[in-house]
Amino acid sequence: MFTKIYFEDYTEQTVRDTIGRTITETDIVLHAGQTGDFFPHHMDAEWCKTQPFKQRIAHGTLIFSVAVGMTASQINEVAFTYGYERLRFIKPVHIGDTIKVKVTVKGKKEYKNPAQGLVTELVEVYNQCNEIVMACEHILLAQKRLT
Repeated sequence: MFTKIYFEDYTEQTVRDTIGRTITETDIVLHAGQTGDFFPHHMDAEWCKTQPFKQRIAHGTLIFSVAVGMTASQINEVAFTYGYERLRFIKPVHIGDTIKVKVTVKGKKEYKNPAQGLVTELVEVYNQCNEIVMACEHILLAQKRLT
């Protein structure tokens, strides 16, 4: 479970995929309770029937949180999340949708501390119809190997 993947070990265009996870009503209710976001888009099935999307939609922040968790399969002792950029919620996710995540190493660059580098991963979330529902860039701050 613990590993050491240094800046030099990341290779551009390397891809990793997750298994699927189905979004449930419980996920939505728990997320609403944690965040205080009880907007009718997420909580009111009858109101949603009158809207173009016709059914409740998962919070974008829920899908982001679940997707990030799905990609966390190992603990890298020498790289840490520096942040996320360009977060977009492209299509709604509904109760019963199954999402999968594809992570592609998009680029690497030097950092102000010469002992570290920045790795950018493209994170793409797809539903069961293989439609992209969310995308963002995950920035890692990775240690370099000592030479």
